[in-house]
Amino acid sequence: MERGKRFRGLSEKVEKNKKYPLSEAVRLVKGVATAKFDETVEVAMRLGVDPKQSDQNIRGAVSLPHGIGKKIRVLVFAKGEKEREATQAGADFVGSTDLIEKIQKGWTDFDATVATPDMMKDVGKLGKILGIKGLMPNPKLGTVTFDVGKVVKEIKAGRIEYRVDKGGNIHAPMGKASFEEGKLLENVQTFLGEVVRARPSSVKGQYIKGIVLSTTMGPGIRVDLAEALAPKEG
Repeated sequence: MERGKRFRGLSEKVEKNKKYPLSEAVRLVKGVATAKFDETVEVAMRLGVDPKQSDQNIRGAVSLPHGIGKKIRVLVFAKGEKEREATQAGADFVGSTDLIEKIQKGWTDFDATVATPDMMKDVGKLGKILGIKGLMPNPKLGTVTFDVGKVVKEIKAGRIEYRVDKGGNIHAPMGKASFEEGKLLENVQTFLGEVVRARPSSVKGQYIKGIVLSTTMGPGIRVDLAEALAPKEG
């Protein structure tokens, strides 16, 4: 009941049918973050794609310039020299069959995975466990690679993965409400630019149909598409 009152109060600060310029939406989303914890700022995008078509099942990864304000626990499947490289790059868990056995017993206390190509034969056994959680290493996303040090550093610095859901929507964290406006804005702009670049050539008509910013506990704030997606000078 208490949360309902609080939510209604916050919703009154947001004009229901108004579409805000992106910078104003960022300022507003920070203003409605009044929970007792540092809320995550999220972006939701509605796309004019058909995810049932394999070439329109958009998925990718992007490095946000200011990270997402969360410690990302990275697990790396590797052996020998690559194991040392991953450890030096800051990976939280590094190993091979030992980690595979641990995960088979139900352990999934990590946020991202990387694997060297030679490990994928064994890592493939974890498909049912990691696949459901979106944690399976994937060559298309650059997480199956011998360049483990570089990828670990990118993930730690704010590299996020995204994918379109069955309804044609994409959701992604953009940082914390405590971030400076400018940093949040840059993160959102970087992400929007990435999604625009990922447009499949087979998509006809309007590609991006809606953008909404919100916090963990706050109302959604609709963004003015034309303004947000207009080419920026310089």
